[in-house]
Amino acid sequence: MHQSVQGFLSHCGWNSVLESICAGVRILAWPLAADQPVNARMVVEEIKVGLRVETCDGKVRGGFVKWEALMKMERELMEGEKGREIRKNVKELAELAKMAMEENRGSSWRALDMPINELCNKK
Repeated sequence: MHQSVQGFLSHCGWNSVLESICAGVRILAWPLAADQPVNARMVVEEIKVGLRVETCDGKVRGGFVKWEALMKMERELMEGEKGREIRKNVKELAELAKMAMEENRGSSWRALDMPINELCNKK
């Protein structure tokens, strides 16, 4: 991801969440369906790397959003106090993700390498 990307308006599909975290990019969560509301809750409430878009009717899934509410949350994410804390959190998680993917040493690398080695070494 390009370094100029500082925030991502996301539906919070799992791949989008992982990509944002690994890139150290804050998330503005606007979940629509399926696993997205659960992922958005994790992003906002548990690991605190994003903010949720405020819908007009307070719905967690989808919901109509006015441009003023979207702009308010974007400004908070980019310039506000919560946004600064979120930036710190996502940078820390990005560093942990980078360590997990480190070639030959990271936990994710090793976890994927083990079954491949087992399959390749079976005769």
